[in-house]
Amino acid sequence: MTDSPFEIYAKSPTRVDFAGGTLDLWPLYNFLNDAKTINLAIDIYTHAILRPKSSSEIILKVKDLDCEKQYANLAECLSDADEKFLLLRKHIAYWRPMQGFELITWSESPIGGGLGGSSSLSVSISGAFAHWQNIKLETHPWVNLVHNVEAQVLKMPTGTQDYYPPILGGLNTLHYRVDACHIKKWKFPVETFDQSFLLVYTGKPHHSGFNNWQVYKDVIDDKKETVESLKELKAVSERMHKVCEHGRWQELAQIFNDEYNARVKISKVFTSPEIERLKEVSLRAGAQAVKICGAGGGGCVLVWCQPDSRDEVARACEKENFQVLKAKGVEQGHVVVRRAVGKAN
Repeated sequence: MTDSPFEIYAKSPTRVDFAGGTLDLWPLYNFLNDAKTINLAIDIYTHAILRPKSSSEIILKVKDLDCEKQYANLAECLSDADEKFLLLRKHIAYWRPMQGFELITWSESPIGGGLGGSSSLSVSISGAFAHWQNIKLETHPWVNLVHNVEAQVLKMPTGTQDYYPPILGGLNTLHYRVDACHIKKWKFPVETFDQSFLLVYTGKPHHSGFNNWQVYKDVIDDKKETVESLKELKAVSERMHKVCEHGRWQELAQIFNDEYNARVKISKVFTSPEIERLKEVSLRAGAQAVKICGAGGGGCVLVWCQPDSRDEVARACEKENFQVLKAKGVEQGHVVVRRAVGKAN
């Protein structure tokens, strides 16, 4: 039983990337003389509840994995080696609260979905702790914090595109230059996206850290084909930026197809038999384009359709045992509130 009459509840959207994923990895964008990544926040959320205690006891619950652990104090918590709580412990190690608490987390994203779920969860957790400690987090330092925490978990380099949509919401161009990441937020046509956008889970989780590491190694080893493919991916993201700038949404299908083709040229790790089968099923049913989400290799795929064929494409995917997710773009990013204990979400 918690000792506090209040709890802190935080939620953050995940994202679907439209173009330029992988180009957000430092220092790859420097090798390309800057680069742009474009992505959209979606209404598949991660959640964190933080309940302060008057004692030193710490309780961690990860609802996705149906697991829970109790610790007598902070030192005992941080000395644990249970991998299921590693992300939570890394955040706790940074915030180092002076009293006990209960932390409950869950995600609506499929595990390994390629939607930046763990990054969104990092935003939710850090947002809850910051609220508890009365600390205001500004966007860029916040991204730097959670991106470094997740690198500790993955034990390899990470990009930063997955953290901006959970914080900011909406459709954004992230322009990676030598001085900083510059953000341009766009107004997107909600009705167009709702009528044409499908998000489909292949059923196979992906491993973004491993896939990205393969690209890192190839670029550092100066593999010409990989470098040229990244340049092609950069050109596609520049075109996507222009589509957003001028509202030429009718060009999205071609952009998504070109992004797919450029991505699979970078490395074979970005695709999989499941993704190839989903592409075949979708296009045969009338879809206009298929785009790999995140680092690929599994996870989710964006399927773009004409409005009159969307339902037929969804049925074809489900008939082949792919999971069509209910997802829409959202303007609102991270939300955190203090409320009475046990209030419904």
